Amino acid sequence: MPLTDPAVRNLKALDKPYKKADGGGLFLLVNPSGAKWWRLKFRVHGREKQLSLGTYPDTSLAHAREQREEARALLARGIDPGAHRKATKQGDAERLANSFEAIAREWFAAHGPKLAPAYAVKVIRRFERDLFPALGKVPVADLTAAQLLKALRGIEARGAVETAHRALGECGQVLRYAVATQRAERDISADLRGALKPVDGEHFAAVTDPKKVGELLRAIHGYSGSPVVCAALKLAPLFFVRPGELRRAEWAHIDLDAGEWRYFVTKTKSDHIVPLCRQAIEILVELHRLTGHGRYVFPSARGEGKPLSDNAILAALRRMGIGKDEMTGHGFRAMARTILDEVLNVRVDLIEHQLAHAVRDANGRAYNRTAHLPERRDMMQQWANYLERLRNATEPSG
Repeated sequence: MPLTDPAVRNLKALDKPYKKADGGGLFLLVNPSGAKWWRLKFRVHGREKQLSLGTYPDTSLAHAREQREEARALLARGIDPGAHRKATKQGDAERLANSFEAIAREWFAAHGPKLAPAYAVKVIRRFERDLFPALGKVPVADLTAAQLLKALRGIEARGAVETAHRALGECGQVLRYAVATQRAERDISADLRGALKPVDGEHFAAVTDPKKVGELLRAIHGYSGSPVVCAALKLAPLFFVRPGELRRAEWAHIDLDAGEWRYFVTKTKSDHIVPLCRQAIEILVELHRLTGHGRYVFPSARGEGKPLSDNAILAALRRMGIGKDEMTGHGFRAMARTILDEVLNVRVDLIEHQLAHAVRDANGRAYNRTAHLPERRDMMQQWANYLERLRNATEPSG
């Protein structure tokens, strides 16, 4: 006779374990301790087996019966319910072990050391702050484009549109790594092309009007901060390299006699040469007397074992009264790119080479670091002379 909920609830413990059948192989085992265990008895290939279905009342009578019917459906297909449960649990464990966070950290451990240290910190912080809370526990093979987009929308919502785009690109790298290591079928981030808000074309505020450039240069040359920061500010527009490359410059890479600064660009994974104009050499000669005994051209005030902090130049600009909507450290690159092209009419390919962008020839091959070096030397001196005229002029013209 089938069991009922009241009957199951009122079963009392005895001195010995006893069973109460419900039918179809399902029974309740009542132990002397009072614990009530659901069991399913079945036969596979002539052998009798039992399957535990949970304890009452956590597993109700109705739920126990549902599990019985699922097991009988498996038996009808010739599948052992016990073996099926074990395989399912093992598969679930593997999927949890291959969560998005686990794979992302594995990818970062492999590729993080190849990134510039400061950038690597930003990458892992993006994952930990913006992505792991929402996606970390999701098996990477089960992650959907909708789930990823929801997490990215959260970044967009706080106004960090460019960060959202960066996060999407980094998720794509993690997912392609998961595909390559056979933990996912495909990179679902590719489905989100065009889904995010476009990044504002002006990534970094920059002064590009010649008159305002002259005002900026006069402010820089009148700044009364530390000698190291003053020198970095004066060299930033002359070099127009990336801010991180400037502050991490090493004396070992600078040849004042040859008039060259040679270093490796992490972003493009290529060597780069900055021809030193006369004005830059004069500043570097003076600075060498102060910091030339150490590793870094612009050492941190907290100790010469570290380079200048990434906020030093920005803080100096702000102290000069130059707002973040007017100029940034990256803005010196936009300044040079715009004026060299539109005012001084310099060849665009020479500008792109000097910006350390990935310039390629007609066959798609990347130019080497010495490409057009004589022309670039002339361009850098022309640029420095132009900036000097702007700084010394009351009403500068092109």
